Amino acid sequence: MNADAPILEVEDLSIALPSGGDRATAVQKVSFTVGRGEIVCLVGESGSGKSVIAQGVMGLLPKQLPVTTGRIRLQGEDITHAPLNRLRELRATRMGMIFQEPMTALNPVMTCGDQIDEVLREHTQLTPAERREKVLAIIREVLLPDPERMVASYPHQLSGGQRQRIMIAMALVLDPVLLIADEPTTALDVTTQAQILKLVLELQKRHGTGVLFITHDFGVVAEIAHRVAVLRLGDLVELGPKEEVLRRPRHDYTRMLMASVPTLHTQARAVDAAAPVVLSVKALAKTYDDKSWFGKRRTVHAAKDVNFEIRRGQTLGIVGESGSGKSTVARCVVRLVDPSGGSVRLGSDEIATASHGSLRPLRRRVQIVFQDPYRSLNPRRTVGEAMIEGPMNYGMAREPALAKARDLLRLVRMDASAMARYPHQFSGGQRQRICIARALMMEPELLVADEAVSALDVSVQAQVLRLFEEIKSRLSIAMLFITHDLRVASQVCDTLAVMSQGEVVEYGPAHRIFGAPEHAYTKALFAAAPGRDFAFGW
Repeated sequence: MNADAPILEVEDLSIALPSGGDRATAVQKVSFTVGRGEIVCLVGESGSGKSVIAQGVMGLLPKQLPVTTGRIRLQGEDITHAPLNRLRELRATRMGMIFQEPMTALNPVMTCGDQIDEVLREHTQLTPAERREKVLAIIREVLLPDPERMVASYPHQLSGGQRQRIMIAMALVLDPVLLIADEPTTALDVTTQAQILKLVLELQKRHGTGVLFITHDFGVVAEIAHRVAVLRLGDLVELGPKEEVLRRPRHDYTRMLMASVPTLHTQARAVDAAAPVVLSVKALAKTYDDKSWFGKRRTVHAAKDVNFEIRRGQTLGIVGESGSGKSTVARCVVRLVDPSGGSVRLGSDEIATASHGSLRPLRRRVQIVFQDPYRSLNPRRTVGEAMIEGPMNYGMAREPALAKARDLLRLVRMDASAMARYPHQFSGGQRQRICIARALMMEPELLVADEAVSALDVSVQAQVLRLFEEIKSRLSIAMLFITHDLRVASQVCDTLAVMSQGEVVEYGPAHRIFGAPEHAYTKALFAAAPGRDFAFGW
């Protein structure tokens, strides 16, 4: 085969959707190539067809999504309608895939070493000793510590970043010519994301692999791409070199996506120092006793000596990596978990030490919006029933509650007809709007948003962030905003608290911390933000 020929050729590819959907095809007449040693980023929102193309290349499409036209060629071989046994031969040997969520992609009852070894057993004639040596070698290559312990560990015993490295090891153990990465860093913290992106780049250069990288994050695109393909509702609307697409985007959709990307720049926000304090947290602590099977007891300080306050009409952001303690603090504030020490005052009322019986009148004054709106809503109840449940539990009659729900849906830019529909009938962004409206039904003094936009596409994320800002200004409520994304925090936060290992390491006005971070951990978070140094063209 010609060394300059593309590794992957997708030519006029169309993939049908089941009848009755909002459109006939998942992708329509899409063409692009991936060369040896090249990284091509497929970019677009949910429903644009990115993952469907990846599944089509790997031969993983369900029968309900057939390829209707076009060709997929791997090193010149047409694999569009290849039989299953041929696709099995090609997977791992010539093409590998890294999935978005390693915890669901990995087998929970097999050790990580056995799962990598399974690839070698299926595709090679190596002896058990040779396979084990190759497993340990790839574990070292993806920079996992203590290879012997890693191969003996189960997925749940590893961090998210370590699990993703195991997925990369499985995909690359047989040196495939094509690597498909489907949103492999979306669920990761900014520092872990930076490590994984660096690792993919290093391994790609070392092995000369062609990479098809699927993402909705233009910061990631700026870090790693050679060329960019932009998809919208199944159509390829823009294709070109990274520099050209990111600096001089031609299509309106590309410009809209790029304009939706939050930046690390923020301006000083006016905070009313005379406004009443809604939430005051002093010396908050939460510890867990972790007892192993061997009887060893370990004390984990999930939160330690945490102090901050939020005034009416103000948004305080808590940022940090997974395990930093930010969500633990949010759950202590809402009393979903009991603090081990310290004070949490809502106005003049103490929450931290209140008995569970006395919490009932306080709960309506503080509401929380969680990360996953689908899990937050009962799939068997209509939106209207979900929204009126809280007020009716506190004595409001049904008809006034329904009228209030319709008003709040309009506030979050949802049609009142949504009242009669079920959660599965909405997009992720719409479901999150419904969760926000449901929280506002209780007329809270404090709204807690715990990673409320991290699972959303960049354009939907921008809309929900603007909605939070509008709600805060119109209703003059206090907000506690939990996020691991500094770019998101810069858009909505007046004050910032940076947490690491259960402690607040930096606290102050958001514009001061973004402009001149003082703590080494804060500086490391900023340094790890993808695309921070790239001059986008909007």
